[in-house]
Amino acid sequence: MGNVSEKTIENSIKRYLDSIGAWHIKTHGSLFSKAGVPDIIACVNGIFVAIEVKKTGGVVSELQKANIKLIQHAGGIAFVSYSLKETKQHLKELNLI
Repeated sequence: MGNVSEKTIENSIKRYLDSIGAWHIKTHGSLFSKAGVPDIIACVNGIFVAIEVKKTGGVVSELQKANIKLIQHAGGIAFVSYSLKETKQHLKELNLI
């Protein structure tokens, strides 16, 4: 399981979000996007959700941690996820699914 790429995890999360009717976009680090923004921005049952996707052993940068805290402070949901299972668990605990 440790050899699963972030892209594979990300794609499984996006497919799952599609399956539950959530709106989502994949962010890309570029000149047109803010650095450290979580990988997936979604609206799940009317709630703003940001997901930073990491593979097993992946490290969350200080900038990514800061952005997650800023989103949470603004009233949104933001978390790091290492798998589709973990994403589902977060969404279930938050009563979004």
